[in-house]
Amino acid sequence: MSKFNLKVNGKNHEVDVDPTTPVLWVLRDHLNLIGTKFGCGVGSCGACTIHLNGRALKSCQLPVAAVGTQPITTIEGVVEEVGEMHPVQKAWLELDVAQCGYCQTGQIMAAVALLKTKPNPTEEEIESAMSGNICRCGTYVRIKAAIQQAAKSSTK
Repeated sequence: MSKFNLKVNGKNHEVDVDPTTPVLWVLRDHLNLIGTKFGCGVGSCGACTIHLNGRALKSCQLPVAAVGTQPITTIEGVVEEVGEMHPVQKAWLELDVAQCGYCQTGQIMAAVALLKTKPNPTEEEIESAMSGNICRCGTYVRIKAAIQQAAKSSTK
């Protein structure tokens, strides 16, 4: 076991865990941030997507020892960053993107990271950025539409 000082959603947390523990389990089991979901466990589905220093990453494959001092943002922290629902979250609700909803936190985290780097992405850029996130309900058309809507509302 080792002690790690993590900055998650703007707050400092000390955890005492094995250095190889995936960040997903530190968030869920030690910090009670359960919005980040466990899906496949091999980094293929994207349900566990978080932001590490602003980049969308799969937390199930990221050992806590690799985080260092980089800030982590989870779905719980997205609202805190903008002070209200993020435009992506608003678009998700307005367009009824979610069906079962299990993958949606990961989808939203990937979309938010995309819009931070490309505020007005093309369809191809959206498809490329979202390709690492699987939706078993197949709401990809609505996901793309929500990202496009969020991009438009963010640039107003």
